[in-house]
Formats: sequence, structure tokens, C-alpha cells
Amino acid sequence: MNITKENLDALNAVVKVDIVTEDYQEKVTEVLNDYRKKANIPGFRKGHVPMGMVKKQYGKSVMIDEVNKLLQDSLNKFITEEKLDILGNPLPRIQEDFNWDTDTFSFEFELGLAPEFEVNLNPKKKITQYNVVATDDLIDEEVKNIQARYGKMSSLEEATEHSNVTGTFVNEEKEINKKSTFLVNDLKGKKNEKKLIGAKVGDVIELDTKKLFEDDHKLQHVLGVSHDDAHDLDVKVTLTIEDITKTEPADLDQDLFDKLFPDGSVKTATELREKIKEDAEKQFQQQADQQLLNAVQEYLIENTKFDLPAEFLQKWLQTAGEKELTKEEASEEYAKSEKGLRYQLIEGKIMKDNDIKIDYAELVEYAKGFIRTQMAQFGNMNPEEKELNDIAGRILQNQEEAQKLQSQLISQKLLTFFKENMSFKTKEVSYEDFIKEVYK
Repeated sequence: MNITKENLDALNAVVKVDIVTEDYQEKVTEVLNDYRKKANIPGFRKGHVPMGMVKKQYGKSVMIDEVNKLLQDSLNKFITEEKLDILGNPLPRIQEDFNWDTDTFSFEFELGLAPEFEVNLNPKKKITQYNVVATDDLIDEEVKNIQARYGKMSSLEEATEHSNVTGTFVNEEKEINKKSTFLVNDLKGKKNEKKLIGAKVGDVIELDTKKLFEDDHKLQHVLGVSHDDAHDLDVKVTLTIEDITKTEPADLDQDLFDKLFPDGSVKTATELREKIKEDAEKQFQQQADQQLLNAVQEYLIENTKFDLPAEFLQKWLQTAGEKELTKEEASEEYAKSEKGLRYQLIEGKIMKDNDIKIDYAELVEYAKGFIRTQMAQFGNMNPEEKELNDIAGRILQNQEEAQKLQSQLISQKLLTFFKENMSFKTKEVSYEDFIKEVYK
């Protein structure tokens, strides 16, 4: 057997594999002998079928099978030993005059080679790293929400500015039929408030959906429509009132603190505010970290220049999936996936150059941390180690779940690496301003 590689350019190569009879004949004979021992052919005792008959019936198919196995194994071994960094999989070149009736065979495969490039971690214009803080207004609002959530509710004869109204919203054209509860003062504009104030159970009120609430997300939740529909929705809905209540806020006393924190860690309103601030800023930090990782990724994609074997990759995409794609479909798919492929290559180079890696033990520990968080949400604060190990083992047996957790762990390690090796412009903002700036 002879394997050679010809570089067409920096990103494309052709590998030629020449196979002669001596490379596969021994294995073919071995398989045919095994067939002969097991074959049941009328007129012959088992194991006494003439080899000539076995060869005539099975010889060619066995030879083709063994040549293909040898070809695949040899090609994979060559790529590994030559340390070829390829994209996609080798593509066989179609040979119109190929003939299985000869003793020697020649195969050719196209390879797409990964580009060589350098990564610059020092952008001229520094990337912004946000420090999101919980403002007094946000903490005040959360304290009010807690007092309302644990407050005492009572029924009202008619709606007031501060009452809760429960009713069913209906619009047949948009197929809206949703029972919801909302605060009267959540409505936008005095005109809408006036329609509700003084209303009683059983009243039917017509409202315009456009600018009904201050926030589109509130409209989306109350009417049960999609986010996109909520943004531009401009129809009339009827509201049939079914219940009117008011909530007396709970007192900020030890009884409330113990309900919120059974461990007794909060004893004053000031400590409650500090706890709210701490918990909120932990959540904000997660969002700020994700935004920073996204910003670094965008920078790296935009500023790390290299070419890709685009023509090869589009050809490979045509046959890579379950369904074969047309040339045009493969071109569209490549255009959609090119950015992600570029970042995969950049990420891989950063990890290789800086010896960033994960092993199975790390992945298990990461999975256990994820499980602990999930269990804590359901009140199990101290799960046993054996239980965590068992659940983690089951999760990691699922290939899709294991890949998802591995991707998250890699992102976490890369974020730590970027924070330690890149210089950022730090900006302290409120959560509201963070949302405005980042999700314009």
C-alpha cells in the first residue's frame, strides 16, 4: 500500500491511496474460509463446501468489503500520523472509470485543511466589562414585591387605582382568550385607568391593546401572545371582570424575615435590603459575564483574519447531514455557519496555545454543581454525595447533555482566561441601564 499527499494550496490537499492484492488478500481468504465452515448449501455437508463455490458466490463482495475497511483505517491512520488538522471529513473523488474487477485499486480523497493564524488579545479599543449594581430604587421595588407577595388579600366591591383585577381578555380575530390578573396602576395612561376605576365584578370593558401597559412584556404575559405580536399589537379586546382584590402589605417584621430566611440570617429591614442587593448582584454578574464573553467572541471573530477552504466545506455540507443538500442549499448553510466555525477554530487555538483543557473528573464536579443548584430550588439544600454522583453519572451518559455541560464548562474556563489575560474598560451601571445598553 502506498499513501501520498499533494497540497493544492494552503487550505486544500488531495490524498491518494494505492492498494495492491497483497494488502487485502490474506484477510479476504480468512473471511472466505470462515464462510466455508458455516455455509449451508444443499448437496454439501456443513464445512465441506468447495472453496471455488464459496469464492464464486461471496468472493467479490468480501473483497470489496475488506478493501473499504482497509482504505478507511489506512486513511484515518495517515491523517493521525501526519498530524493533519482537517475540517469536515475527507471527500472521495468520483472516478468514472473505476473498476472492481482488477487486483489493484487507486483512491483519491479531497481534504480541507485548517488555516494557520495568530490571535490578538489586545484590542485597540478596549471591550467594556460591566459591573451591574442593584440601585436603591430596585431594592425598594423588590421590598414592595415581597410585602405584597406575603401580604393579606381581601375582596373589593369595585376597582381602585391600587387594586388587583382578575378577568378574561378576548379578541376572536387574534384568538386571544386569556384569564389574567394585573394591577390597575400597571396600565399606561389615565384614560385606561379611568375605564377600570369604579368597575365591578361582571362588568365588560373594551380596551385598546396599543400602549395598554408600560411594558410590552406585561402585555405579552397578560394576553398570552408572543413577544413579537405584543410589540405591534393594535386591536380592541374585551375584559370581563371576575374578581377585584386589594393586598395589605406585610409588615417588615421578624415573622416575615423568618418566612424568607428560615436560617435566621436576617433580623432587620436593613439586613433584608443587604440580602436583596447581594442576591440581585449575583444574578446581574451572571448576565454581565455572559455579555462579556459574547463581546470577546465578537471581537475575536471580527479581528482574527484567516481564509477557509470554503468551496470544499460547501461540497462537504452537501453530504454531511441526514438529508443530502443541493449546491445552493449547502451554500446557504455555509453562510449561516461560517461565523460559528471561525470562532470554533479561534477557541481551539486559544485552548491549545494556553493548555486550557478539561478532564472527565472536572466535568463530573461541574455537573454535580449544576445538580446542587437545581435541587436547592426545590428545597434540598444538602444532598448526599452518593446521590449527586449517581445523578451526574446518568446525565453524562446522555451524549447531548454531556456535550452541553462540556460546552458550558469550556466557556467558563475561557471567561476566566479572558479576564486574566485581557484588559477591559470597566463601567458601573444599574441593571436598567445595562439592559438598555446591551440589548438595544
